Amino acid sequence: MQIIDTYPDFPIQPSKERLQEYYAKYPDIFDVYFTYHCKNKDEKLLKALTRYEEDVDSIQRVHYQISELIEKVVHVYGKKYGVTFPIDVNLIVGAYGSNAYTHRQIIPNITFAMERLTFEKDPLKVIIAHEFGHATHNIITDQHHLNWKNMHWEHPYIWLLQEGAATHFSKEIVPDLHPSIYFSYDLKGEEWFDYANNHKVEIIRSFFDDIDNVKKTSGDIFKEWFSINGGMRFGYTRLAYFIADCMFQDFIHKFGEINTVLLWKDEQYFNLVDNWFKQYRNGAVH
Repeated sequence: MQIIDTYPDFPIQPSKERLQEYYAKYPDIFDVYFTYHCKNKDEKLLKALTRYEEDVDSIQRVHYQISELIEKVVHVYGKKYGVTFPIDVNLIVGAYGSNAYTHRQIIPNITFAMERLTFEKDPLKVIIAHEFGHATHNIITDQHHLNWKNMHWEHPYIWLLQEGAATHFSKEIVPDLHPSIYFSYDLKGEEWFDYANNHKVEIIRSFFDDIDNVKKTSGDIFKEWFSINGGMRFGYTRLAYFIADCMFQDFIHKFGEINTVLLWKDEQYFNLVDNWFKQYRNGAVH
């Protein structure tokens, strides 16, 4: 694992021109960032320039501790799951797009956008563990010889397994925190978690209704259920992460941890997920 720390090159007094010089020093990293994780670049930059000054202390506090926390999280993954990470981990200051993400690779690099992260230690460790959980999911799967060419990357059921696995791994690597932190990655998620918990059946049924709706595209489902820009149905964004965790934990109870991690190898995986949803629709689970 190689940590690529771009922060020393972030301009002390940011301007559009100085930021462009910063991005140009790391073209591969920022090409991916602005293509997939921070669209409408010019508009985002104008807004970001008004926010950096008030967030400079937070960014510095994140930067001060994140490399050490990454090393600690990686060590626990190695002890618990026997995985190593032959990847680049990029530390950037972005323009208030995504907070963290794995790259579109089988064994993916990881990028953390420090302006979007909390400096609170426990939730910062959780988001690190979550992103390394995505990488661990792929690494373990690759060790079991999945034919990646057959993966239906654009199907919401794949996204559910991915987010369920990453959330599960984060709980295993950074245990015993308030459950909301594993979804919000900060200390402000209790209201969201309480709402999801109290409306679990309704939320799960509503998601499955969208899956069954032929007028709903994968893009529609992603925006409403997975994106920070969605949440029109219930007034809360990213509720698919809660659904993913519920599903993943139920499957662990039924199949065991590693078998659940590997479920996307199973030709019957989509049927298993359909049946899981149907038990909520049919009233078998209340």
